[in-house]
Amino acid sequence: MRPQILFPLFTDIASLKGVGVKYEKLVIRLCGSKVVDLLWHLPYSMIDRTYQPKIAAAADGRIATIKVRVVEHVPPKTKKQPYKVVVEDDSGQMIVNFFKVYGDSVSKYLPTGAPRLISGKVESFNGIKQMTHPDYMIRPEDAEKIIGIEPVYPLTAGVSNKMLVRLIREALARVPDFPEWLEHNFQKQHGFPSFREALLKVHHPRNMADIEPQSLCRSRLAYDELLANQLALAIVRQKVRRQPGRCLQGDGHLRRKVMENLGFELTGAQKKVLNEINQDMAAPYRMLRLLQGDVGSGKTVVALLSMLNAVECGAQAAIMAPTEILAKQHLETIQPLCAQIGVRAELLTGKIKGKNRSLILEELAEGKIDILIGTHALFVDGVVFKDLAYIVVDEQHRFGVQQRLSLSAKGNRADVLVMTATPIPRTLVLTAYGDMEYSKIDEVPAGRKPVDTRVVPLSKIQDVVAGLKRKLNAGCRAYWICPLVEESEKTDLAAAEERFASLQKIFGNKAGMVHGRMKEAEKDAVMEQFKRGDISLLVATTVIEVGVNVPEATIMIIEQAERFGLAQLHQLRGRIKRGFQASNCILMYGYPLSETSRARLEIMRRTEDGFEIAEKDLELRGGGEVLGNRQSGFSEFKIADMSVHKDLLYTANKDAEMIVETDCQLSTPRGQALRILLYLFERDDAVRTYLAG
Repeated sequence: MRPQILFPLFTDIASLKGVGVKYEKLVIRLCGSKVVDLLWHLPYSMIDRTYQPKIAAAADGRIATIKVRVVEHVPPKTKKQPYKVVVEDDSGQMIVNFFKVYGDSVSKYLPTGAPRLISGKVESFNGIKQMTHPDYMIRPEDAEKIIGIEPVYPLTAGVSNKMLVRLIREALARVPDFPEWLEHNFQKQHGFPSFREALLKVHHPRNMADIEPQSLCRSRLAYDELLANQLALAIVRQKVRRQPGRCLQGDGHLRRKVMENLGFELTGAQKKVLNEINQDMAAPYRMLRLLQGDVGSGKTVVALLSMLNAVECGAQAAIMAPTEILAKQHLETIQPLCAQIGVRAELLTGKIKGKNRSLILEELAEGKIDILIGTHALFVDGVVFKDLAYIVVDEQHRFGVQQRLSLSAKGNRADVLVMTATPIPRTLVLTAYGDMEYSKIDEVPAGRKPVDTRVVPLSKIQDVVAGLKRKLNAGCRAYWICPLVEESEKTDLAAAEERFASLQKIFGNKAGMVHGRMKEAEKDAVMEQFKRGDISLLVATTVIEVGVNVPEATIMIIEQAERFGLAQLHQLRGRIKRGFQASNCILMYGYPLSETSRARLEIMRRTEDGFEIAEKDLELRGGGEVLGNRQSGFSEFKIADMSVHKDLLYTANKDAEMIVETDCQLSTPRGQALRILLYLFERDDAVRTYLAG
């Protein structure tokens, strides 16, 4: 299906000259396995070899290309001395040093009496000009082999810049003149060159400005990549929208009863989101919607009310949580409200075995259970619903487009709502979740008090402990978060076990501990004690980051807070925003404190707005996969940089929407060119999805 014009770029790297089996493995590890991968491996710097002085005039510290004559070779007298070659021109002499010499290689490159062009960094030692391990030593008639402005690429052990430059030049020679996929007026307005011209200029820089991410050519390539991403997601989103679903439009009698029993009014944001979800559920197409809401914004109530819409239509609903703790908390919230209105909600996890499990499965298949709450165990073989029409997925945001599509196929043309309490920057919503409709709860229930956040050095830990003692004696409950479970020789972070031992000496049986290496049953038992108030201080690692709901806990102490990411700090602080009492968060830091860490802690001190924090997090990282495990940049983009090209992303998003609306078959001349773009940036999954109908 790949267009023929792209065939030369999608051959193996081994098809390039000089790439043997050993070298192929190294290049694949660095760039990728196909010729096209070399095109996206962009330079980060450059070497200017156009400076061609005489020896006497060569400036120290500069890269110089000098025409010389080889005078003599001076082998070293000891192993520590370099092998020296004396060279000269009509202005004076220079010494060329070699600290590694293999056989007679130097004699071959620099034969005595021969003229040579040498290029490398010039330095002076005891008043004598020196050049150590020149980058080039060639005959004057081969001068074209020395590139005047040489791009410098990210490398790996065993791959030299010179070799990579040669391979990339060979790859560039295979790039054809593609039909233009940019809209003519847009291209003219931005002054963008053609794709091929932009690619050639980025790999043949004239100065450092050509290499910068905001340069015209880099921006053109970044826009191409972003447009491919946004068009692929728009095609998938259109396919999802067109998948036949069910018109779920209940009469509201169950939802009205729950609202009467809630005891509080929904926020304006909750009402707006519910309206968006209800409209989707009433449409004849399947719903696939992302609901983003900060900690404590009331997503669970929204999920329950939307599930009851399905139940009112005589269908079943399910809510899937990532952990058993979170699934049980949903049960504790949902089951009492459902019991009051005659709706049956049950829990199913991997731990439920034997007769209990058999009974739940039997009643589920008969339709006697209206709402099933559980972990991913809900969707294993053997769990059969009578009529599953609505699925809520909580905090399971790490699965991809294909998984989301397959999840929506569960049940009987089921609608899917994916919820997250992790604030997602708008750029990430567009690039990673652009196949989904999007709702946001950006308001917290009335009466919630702000968290008083303080930033204090670890040297004041005794003062923190003394203050904590006063609070616990007054009946408060507190979390104490440590980053590690046990001592490590590589780090000086306080270990949870060691910190627990020291706090237990002060607080006795008021203190308990949970960490990731404990068995699930042990963790649950300690958490239960904390919920009941049997213990009032919980020393923990980040296992309590998501979902733990103890409204009575009003104090959060985070040790070595500078070692945590912003999203993680925000999630942890969210654990003490569950109730309506005043709460305190203390961020303890150690020295030295980097500028990034200082900025991170200052943001936490200044604001509780999760959406602002998410955007700042993105800025501080220079791009980052906020929800996933990788924390070091937009791995799915090879050219685009979200800290620079954010505005281009928004434009690409609008452009993609317009393309899908006006040329959904991609059949116009521009549409045909856009098909090439999708394949070029390997977004052809979207094309396959589209052509599959």
